Amino acid sequence: MVCFADIEAAAARIAGRVHRTPVLTCATLDARAGAELYFKCENFQKVGAFKMRGATNAVFALDAASAGRGVATHSSGNHAQALALAARLRGVPAYVVMPSNAPAVKRAAVAGYGAEITVCEPTLAAREATLDEVVARTGAVFVHPYDNEHIIAGQGTAALELLTEQPDLDLVLAPVGGGGLLAGTALATRALAPAARIIAAEPVGADDACRSLAAGRIIPSENPRTVADGLLTSLGERNFPIIREHVAAIWTVAYEAIIAAMRLVWERMKIIIEPSSAVCLAAVLARPAEVAGRRVGIILSGGNVDLARLPW
Repeated sequence: MVCFADIEAAAARIAGRVHRTPVLTCATLDARAGAELYFKCENFQKVGAFKMRGATNAVFALDAASAGRGVATHSSGNHAQALALAARLRGVPAYVVMPSNAPAVKRAAVAGYGAEITVCEPTLAAREATLDEVVARTGAVFVHPYDNEHIIAGQGTAALELLTEQPDLDLVLAPVGGGGLLAGTALATRALAPAARIIAAEPVGADDACRSLAAGRIIPSENPRTVADGLLTSLGERNFPIIREHVAAIWTVAYEAIIAAMRLVWERMKIIIEPSSAVCLAAVLARPAEVAGRRVGIILSGGNVDLARLPW
């Protein structure tokens, strides 16, 4: 089980290798929410997403012999880019399996960071089978996108920084997909702000984490339909026990609310976030009675948007 000491160790390990992102505020959004909102802006992180924290921690935690064989993963998005860049920073090979329907801009970014890309059919079975072949051929270490202790600890450093800067928060919100960010956020928050409520936000069309928390067991994500494409995956086995112990609730939000919140941030804060980042603000705006007068920390998970396909 990951603990807060692992997050502190991750913070020391990744210092100088990732950005310490800013915490921004917006008077207009405070007025809309009836609360004080503090946004931890991982959209300004390297590769444009919090994923850089976990990937860097995982790569630099490896011993020299293991790292020398390289690292491997399957991903269609931000984790692929983050692992490729982290490997380049350490000077070791990266092997990334990407589905054939992955956006061309993301494949180009992964290649630009120096990773070897293997394209496969766009199914989980094909991704896992192709990854097994790559690992067998190269001897590389598999770094799971979210179900990995070093990934969880690395992602938790975002909340550590947020709570170091704003220690008296009443609520801390993070989006949930596979659960790496949420699990790390939960552990950091419980250690640094034990009285704060930890809330996750999730799209209605991909609400497996909400249903899993209610059921007390992991309910796999099946045919998720949401504009928040970073939140499609099922919860990880290592993430769920942490989430079950520390997360007070998972608030679900509709498609229209996600897009409205995303647009509001673009227009009022003048920063670019992706739909997956907007779910927390959407959840806050949808529950005025539960946030009224509170100090609320929100992790904006990333800002990787295809500008040719904006959702408005």
